[in-house]
Amino acid sequence: MNPAVFETKASMGKAAAEKGAGLISRAIDGKGGANIILATGASQFEMLGELVKADLDWSRVTVFHLDEYIGIPVTHPASFRKYLKERFVDLAMPAVFYAINGEADPAEECERLGAIIAQHPVDVAFVGIGENGHLAFNDPPADFETDAPYIVVELDEVCRRQQLGEGWFSSLKEVPLRAISMSIKQIMKSGSIICTVPDGRKARAVKNSLEEIVSPLVPASILTAHSNAWLYLDRGSSSLLSSER
Repeated sequence: MNPAVFETKASMGKAAAEKGAGLISRAIDGKGGANIILATGASQFEMLGELVKADLDWSRVTVFHLDEYIGIPVTHPASFRKYLKERFVDLAMPAVFYAINGEADPAEECERLGAIIAQHPVDVAFVGIGENGHLAFNDPPADFETDAPYIVVELDEVCRRQQLGEGWFSSLKEVPLRAISMSIKQIMKSGSIICTVPDGRKARAVKNSLEEIVSPLVPASILTAHSNAWLYLDRGSSSLLSSER
């Protein structure tokens, strides 16, 4: 998985969205519809802003939600289902949006969504990489072994501080300790993966993911084992990569 590096976040997001839209279009043409996964967070602003404008028949696209805090209502500014509804779902109007309900019983919600996604093989997953190297909310050490599509996870302090730093919460104590996340194995089942990672604060995680051995201690390193994964970076996030890459 060699990275593509762009001068700006805008150009990075546009390129990632164009690649993803092409893959979605291919799935629609090939089987009449597409199933996709959408990530959230500040890293996805530019990509989602471009993807939603793509000339696609979104009525043939089913969207799965990557992760959500436990105990956060949909009205909360940090709610990821709120984020996707406002920035994508209400604009693109896909066929179905399977949101994670963070207010439901966590075990029952994982079981509900797991049964649904088992019937919808994912064509394209749009993901990011966290400051601690997490993939979705699978913080290190991530569970690389579970076959469950959705799992309950504990959020480590680095992850929680990232959420605070991005402006989603006003204090660290407000950031939830747990979340529902799509599992590593479920993400890796995706036919293609588009990973978009801007900003210098992600540079160490990007370097570790690409240049260290695949390990649960660097969850996003697993992406290097996927045969159809593309990584989109800007100058900041690529700044620590070895020059020989």
